[in-house]
Formats: sequence, structure tokens, C-alpha cells
Amino acid sequence: MPRPLTMLLAALLIGGGLAACDPGSDTPGPAPASTAPEPAVAEAPMPESSEPAIPSLQVATLAGEQYDLAARRGQWVVVNFWATWCAPCLKEMPELSALDAMHEHIEVIGLAYEEIDPAAMREFLDEHPVVYPVAIVDTYAPPADFATPRGLPMTYLIAPDGRVAGKFLGPVTAHDIEAAIAAAGGPAATTEAT
Repeated sequence: MPRPLTMLLAALLIGGGLAACDPGSDTPGPAPASTAPEPAVAEAPMPESSEPAIPSLQVATLAGEQYDLAARRGQWVVVNFWATWCAPCLKEMPELSALDAMHEHIEVIGLAYEEIDPAAMREFLDEHPVVYPVAIVDTYAPPADFATPRGLPMTYLIAPDGRVAGKFLGPVTAHDIEAAIAAAGGPAATTEAT
């Protein structure tokens, strides 16, 4: 194989590893050699042309309640696309749950981006409980105001005025969220959430 083509293929393979989980796969990839998670890749807070500055989101949760993002004005909302087969997603769930539980001004919603039966999802959540609501979204028709995830987990930070304040591709920590909130003019990060 010619050297420039080999270098291009190597660059594509390395670049492809930046997204934590490929939503096109039904099984998680091999575990990373290191136990430390890859840091989330913060993206520019400016929405892409297909995304409105103030996204709407109305979904039915597994608890049978209607979740409306517009009703959460005044709070910071973490919209987290994830899947049961995504190892980095599962690793961040307890931290996102603690973040939601420990801060009155921060709320998390989990959007399960996979084809799964609600009963199977409830069973999964019995084994991996979280305090925040979870909804299953259609992979063929995801919420219109959010870009189709290029990888999982994919997390949006929505400011109290409803605008997208940040996007993260890859695992996110409570510290990442708190730092993004502080950078966007919200309350400074605390030492409570770790």
C-alpha cells in the first residue's frame, strides 16, 4: 500500500477512536487498556445549523410521564444520549445521577438511543439505577432539535434560558458539567459532586 494511503488510513482509524461508542454497533467494543475514561470532547456551544439555539424536547419517560424541556426553564438541564451497550455511558451514569441528586439547579434526562423494549430497559435500570428520568428515543427519528449523535455518550448542557450552553462527545463527569455551567455564567463548581 502506498505510504500516503497508509498514513491516511492510520489517521482515520485513530480519529474514529475519539467517539466513545459507535451507535451503529449492538455490542460494546473492547475495553480500553487504561481504566481512566477518555475525557469528554467539549464542542463549541454554538448550535449546528440544523439545531435551533433553543431546542425543544418532549418525550415520554419510562415512568409514563411526559418530559418537556421547555418546562425546565430556570434550571440547568443535562440531556444525555446513551445506550445500554455503551461501556463509557454506563460508567458515567452513577456520576450523572449523583449530580442530579446533589444540585437543585441541575437536572439530568437520559435519552436511551437504541432499539430496546421498555420492559428490557426497566430491567436494565433495576440493575443500574439512576435518579433522573429516562426515555427511549427512536434511532431512526431522534428528537428533531438535537443532532443525530455521532457517537455515544453525547451530552448537551441546556442553560436556564433554554439555550444550548455546551455539547460533549464522549464520557462526561460532574466536574465537566459544573465547569461548563460556571463558564457559561452559572454557579461556580462545588466540591460536593465528584
